[in-house]
Amino acid sequence: MFVCICNAIRENELRNVARDTAGDAEATYAVLGKRPNCGQCLEDADEILREEREFCC
Repeated sequence: MFVCICNAIRENELRNVARDTAGDAEATYAVLGKRPNCGQCLEDADEILREEREFCC
């Protein structure tokens, strides 16, 4: 599933990066070499990052 349509960032990409990095969605996007455009995805992306970090760590 795409979380960020503007940057074509998929949920599994966010989950993979969440395991190795800290920070919010914007920081995680930067690790992927992207940055938020419209910003509509940031809340959902932050929730996915929180879920993954709680589950894995």
